[in-house]
Amino acid sequence: MAGLSCAWHLKKKGIEADIFEKEDSVGGLCRSRKVDGFTFDCDGHLMHFQNGYISGLVESLLKGNLERHERSAWINNFGNLSRYPFQANLYSLPKKIAAECLWGFINATESRAKVSHGNFLKWINGTFGQGIARHFMLPYNSKFWTVPLGRMACPWTDKFIPKLGLAEVVNGFFGAGENHLGYNAYFWYPKKGAIEQLPLAFEKEIGGRVFKKSPVRNIDLKKREITIEGREREKFDFLILTIPLPELLKIINPLPEKVKRSLKRLRWNSIFNLNLGLEGLCQEDKHWIYFPNKETVFFRAGFFHNFSKNLSPSGKSSIYTETAYSGNLPFDRSGAVDKILAGLRKTGTINKENKLVAQDINDIKYGYPIYDRNYQEAINTIRRFLASRRIFTSGRYGNWRYMSMEDTMLDGKNTAEEVHNKITTK
Repeated sequence: MAGLSCAWHLKKKGIEADIFEKEDSVGGLCRSRKVDGFTFDCDGHLMHFQNGYISGLVESLLKGNLERHERSAWINNFGNLSRYPFQANLYSLPKKIAAECLWGFINATESRAKVSHGNFLKWINGTFGQGIARHFMLPYNSKFWTVPLGRMACPWTDKFIPKLGLAEVVNGFFGAGENHLGYNAYFWYPKKGAIEQLPLAFEKEIGGRVFKKSPVRNIDLKKREITIEGREREKFDFLILTIPLPELLKIINPLPEKVKRSLKRLRWNSIFNLNLGLEGLCQEDKHWIYFPNKETVFFRAGFFHNFSKNLSPSGKSSIYTETAYSGNLPFDRSGAVDKILAGLRKTGTINKENKLVAQDINDIKYGYPIYDRNYQEAINTIRRFLASRRIFTSGRYGNWRYMSMEDTMLDGKNTAEEVHNKITTK
């Protein structure tokens, strides 16, 4: 999405850019696939707008094919469902646990004012108190990130984790909480088609400069030349990379040792995305559910059929599940479908009537970049080196940052402006 946005914005400035896409369709992970009458996205992708320019751009590209939804997100914990955010809905927990969470939050009031973006583990305890930390924040984030939280930095938390005041948490304890909290309180999704409608709309407007099934195999920095599988070599004036940064170890040679070391220091989790088509309807009032406990291998399940009725045949359900793994937390993919189905049944997410009729697996190597103690220094070294060679990085994987779809499109726009400025001032 960053590359498409960048090329679109460059074209608006009168600059033509070629896009070399590894896959047979554009959009990166924002692709969709039809399987036995179901339309599955490659994992869950929703649009959360906070930037007026990007929301206007998407509305223009999709030409009215866009629908706004009020989030219905839940947490499956202690054998029951509570609304998300956890800390704003303590009333639905067992009374003893709810009281522990509330008192922990109250006791953390003094430390909350002093908490910094250093160690993620300390930040969680200092921000939320030990009760909320123990019963949701620690188990969920350990399952999601797959690494010890004490090794993580957390410059990303301000946007992605709702931080509430004491009044909001107390109101949530008594069942009067506000659920329209956090950056994803509302989301937008195509009325017809699936999330691929957005990258396809970008591609249509960019025109014939998109070359699919064209993976880049080598970048020659001295000759300012790229080698593309199945094509002649291409010279470049400016190169914009949106591929995962660790892949540069394979395609740029030679690299300075300092840059190599920095690339090798980057860490990430991987996501096993299983999409399921099921007989019968389930969870008709929910968009997604978080699963913090170890009774399921997946940390989240979402319901495509509640994003758009067009994604599954009438009377059937469509679910995506996400399981995070890494060297710190391995995941045995053998029997994964049975394990995930068993977890969905055990937690009451699906019932006996929801028989499996279709499935789609996406094993995503690069899930979320992990912010550890080496992160910032490594990223600065890599980006300085690439910039000195007129190579820009953009998007979640090019910049190696935790980003929403909106962030990614905005980053593509910003990169286009950087390139335009370089061209007009050289």
